[in-house]
Amino acid sequence: MPNSSAYLAKTIGNKYLFNIYTLCAGLRMIAGTTMHIAIAGNIGCGKTTLTNMLAKHYGWTPRFESVDFNPYLSDFYEDMARWSFNLQIYFLNKRFKDVVDISKSDEYIIQDRTIYEDARIFAPNLHEQGFMSDRDFDNYCDLFDLMMSLVKMPDLMIYVRCSIPTLVAQIQKRGRSYEASMRIDYLQGLNDKYEKWISDYKGKLLIIDGDKIKFGDNPEDFRWVTDRIDAELFGLFPFETTQDVGKEIK
Repeated sequence: MPNSSAYLAKTIGNKYLFNIYTLCAGLRMIAGTTMHIAIAGNIGCGKTTLTNMLAKHYGWTPRFESVDFNPYLSDFYEDMARWSFNLQIYFLNKRFKDVVDISKSDEYIIQDRTIYEDARIFAPNLHEQGFMSDRDFDNYCDLFDLMMSLVKMPDLMIYVRCSIPTLVAQIQKRGRSYEASMRIDYLQGLNDKYEKWISDYKGKLLIIDGDKIKFGDNPEDFRWVTDRIDAELFGLFPFETTQDVGKEIK
């Protein structure tokens, strides 16, 4: 597994170098610089797990995707065509409120799922699969475009990429009843949309291969993630990218 300079410093016991690294990163946060870090990825990729872990590791304020109290979600999984527009408008409204709140905050915020995913992934997928009418989709896109004119991109986007077998295994593991009837072709359609969106994303981006980097189970894998976040956000220790586990786009 590739190592950043921070990881090497810890590995070889260079406490002086690591202390300087930690101090510089901490001073930047204390200085009052606000920052918005967002985590994107398909259903079941581990966004909430990673959000919790990074919030605890860095002392950031987490913003989670609310699913437990969504009044449309259960109905949507039972009848996608009937409830798709309602669900997407609900998500868009909640996500826009989050972005506005983040823009007014003086904290480091880490967000579980983004407003871009609703408009670039979920709504187009529902429309293409025949679950959202042309009229509803056009109305939704007009509203999204208006919202986008009022917000800025995250300071760092973290995309957790997973294959369908990994997603299915993790969805089954967490055992949410309303996800039990989720179709494989629906998940595949989302994955295809994620790959198209992320290939055109213009902001600062970190891609994690969720099939190989098991950050929730393996401390070494989680350190791989934090080393790269440190390099992206604080710019102290550049590192080389690899094709097999992730990449960074400046």
